[in-house]
Amino acid sequence: MPKMKTKSSAKKRFRVRPGGTVKRGQAFKRHILTKKTTKNKRHLRGIVNVHSGDMGSIAKMLPSAGL
Repeated sequence: MPKMKTKSSAKKRFRVRPGGTVKRGQAFKRHILTKKTTKNKRHLRGIVNVHSGDMGSIAKMLPSAGL
């Protein structure tokens, strides 16, 4: 049997925390920032947890993470 590979895009975007949660960066903060309000850009800072409904697809993309 061949080895299960990790999706390269997923390992760049997600990090698994020791408790089993997965952190990700916020979307909509890369470009076209001039029309977005300062408040909106401020709330897009930092990292957030991946929603529990998406954990199944994250677990498939990161098979060695033990999710």
